Amino acid sequence: MAATGSRDDDFTAFVLARSARLVHFARVLCGDAGLAEDLVQTALEKAYLRWDRIEMADPFAYVRQAVVNQHLSWVRRRPWRERPSGDAAELDLLLEAAVDPSGGVHRRVAVGAALATLSRRERAVVVLRYVEDLTERETAAVLGVAIGTVKSANARALDKLRAAPELSGVGERT
Repeated sequence: MAATGSRDDDFTAFVLARSARLVHFARVLCGDAGLAEDLVQTALEKAYLRWDRIEMADPFAYVRQAVVNQHLSWVRRRPWRERPSGDAAELDLLLEAAVDPSGGVHRRVAVGAALATLSRRERAVVVLRYVEDLTERETAAVLGVAIGTVKSANARALDKLRAAPELSGVGERT
């Protein structure tokens, strides 16, 4: 990203252009809209402090990496954290459904429920591989693990998703 103005102007332009994609990525990664926004905000705070060093490289990759790191360490730092009850999560999905005329709500809910059954690492691998479309090597670099770890986590995750009752019948036309 080429510098076009002041540091604040460049950072603001980046946030305006990429924050929606980052929040979407974080939401799929963690399964919680509020936490996703918190993860992105924390990642953007860290990026702003280092903006002079990262803006010429790939700032989206840097911030995405920070989101993944925040997500993977969040549970370890806050084992006492609040968790949304099923009612709150369902209400959130119902509110989304009210503004979604595409009919894909059922599929998104089912996929979200199935993803919630995966471990943090498995979910991170699946989201990086299939939502962000990263290669195994790129996924391993983002997570800081060996390629073999990515392959085995991906295989376990896909096995779990194939067997997930939440996904049975999803995609079939009635």
